[in-house]
Amino acid sequence: MRTFKGIDGVPAGFGPSAVTIGKFDGVHQGHREIIGRLRRIADAEGLVAAVATFDRNPLALLAPDKCPDPLVSVRQKLELLATTGVDAALLLPFDRALASLPAEEFVERVLVDALHAKAVLVGSDFRYGARAAGDVALLVELGERHGFTVEVVDDVMPDGQRRVSSTWVRDLLAAGDVRRAGDLLGHTPTVSGVVVHGAARGRELGFPTANLSPESEGLIPADGVYAGWLTDAGATYPAAISVGNNPTFEGVPRKQVEAYVLDRDLDLYDHLVDVEFVDRIRGMVAFDSIDALIEQMHADVEIARTILA
Repeated sequence: MRTFKGIDGVPAGFGPSAVTIGKFDGVHQGHREIIGRLRRIADAEGLVAAVATFDRNPLALLAPDKCPDPLVSVRQKLELLATTGVDAALLLPFDRALASLPAEEFVERVLVDALHAKAVLVGSDFRYGARAAGDVALLVELGERHGFTVEVVDDVMPDGQRRVSSTWVRDLLAAGDVRRAGDLLGHTPTVSGVVVHGAARGRELGFPTANLSPESEGLIPADGVYAGWLTDAGATYPAAISVGNNPTFEGVPRKQVEAYVLDRDLDLYDHLVDVEFVDRIRGMVAFDSIDALIEQMHADVEIARTILA
């Protein structure tokens, strides 16, 4: 997948293309449904399949107090988009200049002049342009003027009641339901970060953990213990993962991600690793004694082993 940074980054002569536009936070099953349809249209009509997305949620600029935490970082989003089969991604810096573009000018500059769109796919709630003034009806009108078709892709509703959305995935992660979140995403919820030195309590207890830096990428699920995977330099290992402030000990920062790799003692310090959350084993609790904690950790490891098997 080719990636272009900003409108000026699109090379002259790019296209003609089939395009879809959106935040694509998490690149979930709803997004993948649109991109799958985009790929089929591009193949049938000899077009380049392109995605236009933003370097942040527009609310981060327009209404920071209402902006939710992102499910994935920009880097993770682009990596996920690359797995969908699109040919190119245009990453638009969402700044004041872009936010102030009138709807018609947004379409002309992005879809027409830069991407040379011949087919545009969007969801039914797609809005664009200054003050989100543009809607699907205007997009259809502009398509007739500039020579591109518009197709509205239906929502994906696995339970027949609620559409797949980044908000739903966010709610599930907040509840610790990483398995259901993974179903909606179409991939395992993942946090990426550099392994840093911790208090070494895990090693003292017989369970050395890889502690992720607080500046990790990806939305961390609810406090608790999970079964999952740790990937380092392309090698993937089964792991039992702790998320939280470890209430048995004082002075542990909140929302710390610690991964204990099963049956391996690896030197991961300063490595950038991915930690995938497959299923939740239990919530986070305080133990009356170190012996009780160690006993529970042994049990957690065996449950993780069973889940991952």
